[in-house]
Amino acid sequence: MLNKFAPTWMVDVAYKVTPEQLKAHGIKAVLSDLDNTLIAWNNPEGTPELRAWMDALAQAEIPLVVVSNNSHDRISRAVAPLGLQFVSRAFKPLTRGINQAVKDLGLTKDEVVMVGDQLMTDIWASNNAGVRSILVKPLLETDQWNTRINRFIEKPVKKGMLKGNPELKWMDNIND
Repeated sequence: MLNKFAPTWMVDVAYKVTPEQLKAHGIKAVLSDLDNTLIAWNNPEGTPELRAWMDALAQAEIPLVVVSNNSHDRISRAVAPLGLQFVSRAFKPLTRGINQAVKDLGLTKDEVVMVGDQLMTDIWASNNAGVRSILVKPLLETDQWNTRINRFIEKPVKKGMLKGNPELKWMDNIND
C-alpha cells in the first residue's frame, strides 16, 4: 500500500539533476512543484543555483513546467521573475495537473519526470499519473499551515515507505 508513495529517485535538491542525467533516462521535460521545491517563500526570485539549473535545462532544450496546487494568480506572480510555464490548481495527488502538463508539452508520460518535496501530493500524484518522480528535501523547514499538516501526516508514511523500499536512499543525482 505504501508503494504508491515511493518515488523513483530521492535527491537532496533538484538542481543536482543535470540535463545529461535526464537525457540518459529518456526524460525530455521536467515538471516541478513550486513552493519549497524550486523556490523558498522567502526567496521568490530564486537562488543562483536555480537560475543556473534553469539555464542548463533551457540550453539542453528540456522544458521546466511548474505543476502546483496553488491558484493561477499565486503561481503567475511567483514564476513571473523566472519566466516558467505552469499548470495551476493541479489538485495533486489527483492527476489533472500532471496530465495537463504532459498534454501541453506534447510528450508521453515516460518522457517526463515530476519533482517535488511532498510524498502525499507530488509523489503520489506522479505515481497515480504513471510518471517517474524525484523526491527532494524541502528547501526550508518552514511551511504554510496546510503543508505543515501534510508533513505531520507524511512522517509515518515516509518511514513505512522507506522501510518497505530499502533500495531508496538519498542520492546526489539520479545516476547514483
